[in-house]
Amino acid sequence: RLVVDEDWNVDGVALDDETGRVVYSRNVDGYTELTVGDLTGPTTIEERPAPELPRAVAGGVSFDDDADSFAVTVTGTTTNTNVHVLDADTGERGRWTAANTAGIPRESFRDRDLIHFESFDGLEVPGFLTLPADADERAGEVPVVVDIHGGPESQRRPSFYALGQYFVSRGYAVFEPNVRGSTGYGEEYTRADDVRNRMDSVRDLRAGVKWLHDHPAVDPDRIAALGGSYGGFMVLAALTEYPDLWAAGVDIVGIANFVTFLENTGAWRRELREAEYGSLAEDREFLESISPINNIEAISAPLFVLHGANDPRVPVGEAEQIAEEVGEHVPVEKLVFEDEGHGISKLENRIEAYTRVVDFLDEHVRP
Repeated sequence: RLVVDEDWNVDGVALDDETGRVVYSRNVDGYTELTVGDLTGPTTIEERPAPELPRAVAGGVSFDDDADSFAVTVTGTTTNTNVHVLDADTGERGRWTAANTAGIPRESFRDRDLIHFESFDGLEVPGFLTLPADADERAGEVPVVVDIHGGPESQRRPSFYALGQYFVSRGYAVFEPNVRGSTGYGEEYTRADDVRNRMDSVRDLRAGVKWLHDHPAVDPDRIAALGGSYGGFMVLAALTEYPDLWAAGVDIVGIANFVTFLENTGAWRRELREAEYGSLAEDREFLESISPINNIEAISAPLFVLHGANDPRVPVGEAEQIAEEVGEHVPVEKLVFEDEGHGISKLENRIEAYTRVVDFLDEHVRP
């Protein structure tokens, strides 16, 4: 039965069986809004005062014995994850933990701005923009990393993002678009890039870059694309479809060829991925037409390719083929970790990988 009719996704529900106390969370343009109440009937909730929650991302509700209060984890753009406790009757909040920041001053972290831009077909696309501290002093000169999430059924939210803060500390703005296909904005939006609509999400990227061109802080000639997994495909597709927009690209465990990806990915997930991208049996010609490897001559921007040798999802062959073929006509730097899989997880590898990525961007993007 429908208990709550919302414009935004309800992404979490916690119910205390004995008291009927209920807490549910809504994903409102990426930010969490909690509602606390009592289930007084099969379809009725008597709401309590709104919790005093920071404008951030929260989840993992855990009630105390009487459900008079509950613990929840909270993370924000400038605040790493901590545990807070909320009074269910008054909404008052206390903080239980103080996670350290490894010696980095908290005041150095930069907040995101929620923005929206119009795409080629009139669709409103949300995203987040983080500017470096000296952006006002560098009007028209700030380089940008367009950081594209994977999934594609995922969402960039205003949680703490260490890599983004690293880029910003090095003088880059970070732009995180939630192009069509992202979750958090309803089922229609999530399905809007399925199979034959795949390249519409790449067109959303173009519209986002055009929006950046009009931003007073941004240098439109110094915009780089970065993404991992499906986001890596988006980077390669953006470089092939709209080469004039990009100063550089960073492809992290990305898909270069949908046919070889589907042939070589783990058999346990092929059917799931074919439902999103198209099947080898029915859509091979289309999959070949949108695979960046088949349009690499269009790439004119320098490319950094990063992968794990033991990746079971996007096999390392995707990195090897794109690096080899693109390297014939533009500068390419390839870094493959023998002890990594789908993503770079070990601390020492992350330090090496992203230090080299920023050095690469400094060489090819920064003024």
